[in-house]
Amino acid sequence: MKAKNISSMVIRILVSAALMFLLFYSMLPAVNLRDKNFLVFLILCILIFLVVNFLSYTKDFLQTLGSGRGVQMVKDEETGQFVFRRNSGKRSGVSLGRPLKYGFIAIGLIIILMTVASLLGLQFFNATRYRDLITIEDGDFAQDVAELNMSQIPVVDKDTASRLGSRKLGEMTELVSQFEIQDDYTQINYNGVPFRVTPLSYADPIKWLYNQKKGLPAYITVNMVTQQTDLVWLENGMKYSPSEYFFRNIYRHIRFLYPTKMFEEVSFEIDDEGTPYWVAPTIQYRIGWWNGKDIDGAILVNAVTGEANYYEKDQVPQWIDQLYDSDLIISQLDDNGLFQNGYINSIFGQKNVRRTTYGYNYLALDDDVYLYTGMSSVTGDQSNIGFVLVNLRTKATKFYAVPGATEASAMASAQGQVQHLKYSATFPLLLNVSDRPTYFISLKDDAGL
Repeated sequence: MKAKNISSMVIRILVSAALMFLLFYSMLPAVNLRDKNFLVFLILCILIFLVVNFLSYTKDFLQTLGSGRGVQMVKDEETGQFVFRRNSGKRSGVSLGRPLKYGFIAIGLIIILMTVASLLGLQFFNATRYRDLITIEDGDFAQDVAELNMSQIPVVDKDTASRLGSRKLGEMTELVSQFEIQDDYTQINYNGVPFRVTPLSYADPIKWLYNQKKGLPAYITVNMVTQQTDLVWLENGMKYSPSEYFFRNIYRHIRFLYPTKMFEEVSFEIDDEGTPYWVAPTIQYRIGWWNGKDIDGAILVNAVTGEANYYEKDQVPQWIDQLYDSDLIISQLDDNGLFQNGYINSIFGQKNVRRTTYGYNYLALDDDVYLYTGMSSVTGDQSNIGFVLVNLRTKATKFYAVPGATEASAMASAQGQVQHLKYSATFPLLLNVSDRPTYFISLKDDAGL
C-alpha cells in the first residue's frame, strides 16, 4: 500500500511539473519577483498543483469506493454528518485539507505582496521620482541641429514605407505567396542615411512548415529620402523571428537564454554591414517594486544564427539607433512635465505644468536617431512653449524654448494650402532653416504616397 501511495505521489508531481512547464512555455515570464507576470505564473502553478492533487485524490477514492473493500457511509455521532469510513473505523483516503489550506495561504500572500508593491509605486508618494526618470537640459537649436539641404530631408513616414514595402514584395511572385511583411519599419541611420527596415514573416503555419528549414530569406529597406525600396537577400535565412514557432521564436529563444531578464518587445535593426539583428531592451524599475520603468541595457540577437549577447546601457554598440521605445520616452516626458512642482500642484494650481503634444517624429543627427515632440502648457492647446529632442540610444534629452504653433495646427495649415487636391499631411519633421526651427511636412495622396 505504501508503494502505491509513493507511486501516486510521483505521478502527481510529474503531471504538475509538465503542466507548469507548458504554462511557462506559453507565458514566458522572467524568473524575477519584480516581474508581475512571474507572480501571476506562481499563482497559476499553485492552482495547477491543487487541481492535480484534488483529481488524483478523487480518482483514488472512487476506485476504493467502487471496489467495495470495507468502505461504508455512516453518520458521524459528533457532527451528525454522513461520512465514508472503513470498516475498521478509520476515515478513507487522504485528507485534502492541509494542501488546500497551505495552497490558498500561499496565493493570499502573493496577492498581498502584489498589492503592497503597487501601492509603493503610486505617483502620490513618488511624484519627484517620476519627474526625475528623465533629465532634460536646455539646448541651443542652431548649434545642436545642423542645416540640411533638400537632398537630405526624409519624406517617408511609416505608413508610406509600409505601402512601398508591400509594392516591392508584390513584384516578387515567388515570395508573395509564402511570406508577408512584418509591420516593424524601424527607423535607423544606415551609413549616414535615414532608412526604415523591416523583416519578412511567414504567411501562415503551413508556409512556415515548408520554409522554416531555410528561414526568412530577406528583409526590406526603404530610403526615407529617395523612397528607394529594396529587398535585401540574405546568403543564409533568418532562423529567429517573432513569426517562428517553438524554440526558434525570438521571445522564447531570449527567455531560455536569459531566464531572469525582463525585456521589452524586440525591434528589428541592421548593423553597418547589413547583418539583421533583434534588439530586446532590458527593463529596470526605478520606483517602488515595479513602477518607474526604464532601460538598463539590451540583448542583441543575430537573426540568422541566434547568437545573443547582453550589453549594459553605456556599452550598447553605436549602430543601435532605437534602444528606448518612443512611447516610454513620451510617458517619461509627460511625467516630468506634470510633476514639476509636486503631485498636489499637478492637480491644483498647475504652475509650470506642461505636457507633450499629441504625436512625435524622428530626426537623424550624427548617426543617431532622435525623437522630436512639442511641449505645450496643459492650459493651452493651440501653441507650443517649445520642443524636445531625445536621443533614442542614450536618452540624452534637450529642451528648446521656441514658442510656436502646435504640430496639429501646422498640419491643418499645410492641408489648407492644397485643399483642392485633398492631400493629407504627415506629422511634421523639425528642421533647421537659417538657424530657425521649421516644420517640414510631407503631403500624401489617396494612395498614401
